[in-house]
Amino acid sequence: MIKTVIFDMDGVIVDTEPVHHYAYRQHFKELNIDVSDEMYATLTGNSTRNVFQKLKENFNLSHDVEALILRKRHLFNEAFDTKPDLELIAGVLPLIQDLHSNGMQLILASSASKSTISRVFNRFNLHQYFTDTVSGEDFPKSKPHPAIFLHAASLSVAPKSSCVVIEDSTNGIAAAKAAGIFCIGYHSENSKDQDLSQADFLIDDFSGFGFEELMGFGV
Repeated sequence: MIKTVIFDMDGVIVDTEPVHHYAYRQHFKELNIDVSDEMYATLTGNSTRNVFQKLKENFNLSHDVEALILRKRHLFNEAFDTKPDLELIAGVLPLIQDLHSNGMQLILASSASKSTISRVFNRFNLHQYFTDTVSGEDFPKSKPHPAIFLHAASLSVAPKSSCVVIEDSTNGIAAAKAAGIFCIGYHSENSKDQDLSQADFLIDDFSGFGFEELMGFGV
């Protein structure tokens, strides 16, 4: 029986991807590097540190990774704070509230930095629903490596077999499956060019999906 739902954040709870995209593109211009749309899509679900480690190798950047992270974070925070139309993904708040009210444990496992998670959770008052938040910046390897989900599952009140992950990215789903956790793939309009075929179940929107439907999986 499912006891714990592990949520990804970007593309599942809130659409910060356009803000990240803007910040990264601004930074790429400053660095004078040409990151194709195809390459950018492969970075989805990676932590900022892993993104810049890969870009540093690909483009032979001499910059320190930590300095690159700080500059991108500054660009992101600046855009985040001035973007008035940033909203939660449609239907996700009722889903979160429904699961929480039915005694389901909720854990966040996001590749986002702790500061970004904090900004999102404070802006939308989400801390009251989640027992734990796990940031990808605490792990040397990003999704599709399973470390972040294995750690999130270790925080569950129940065994890993009673956990479910909700993800919207190729890397995130691969990480959940590598961790041996049942994965629901969410077809997000905001996450382009993502392969969700490894997911155990797919949903197109959160409307009409809640505690009762989740219990029907019989994990």
